[in-house]
Amino acid sequence: MIERIETGERSSKIVKHNGVVYLTGQVAEGDTIQEQVQTCLDKIDALLIQAGSSREQMLRVTVWLADMDDFAGLNEVWNAWVPTGHAPARACVNAKLARDVLKVEFMVDAAYE
Repeated sequence: MIERIETGERSSKIVKHNGVVYLTGQVAEGDTIQEQVQTCLDKIDALLIQAGSSREQMLRVTVWLADMDDFAGLNEVWNAWVPTGHAPARACVNAKLARDVLKVEFMVDAAYE
């Protein structure tokens, strides 16, 4: 069974299937990469809780950076947020994001019970 939560015209914020939670891409505005990353991670926390999961259950995270010069700033916030011993598989790539003010986007897959 597939469960879709907060489904809109283009996407669902959460899709649950076969023990895996798929979150829609998360972006946030802010002046610095650290602000945008922290806001995205806060949104991810809330969605994971809503889906019955947590950051300890993350399986895979894909990160898109508008500017790879922001890689250190991304990791500064990310490293403090990921629970020790529970780091997911992660990929980080350079990409043109949907709006010029966006510096980062995250996509998360996690297990749930």
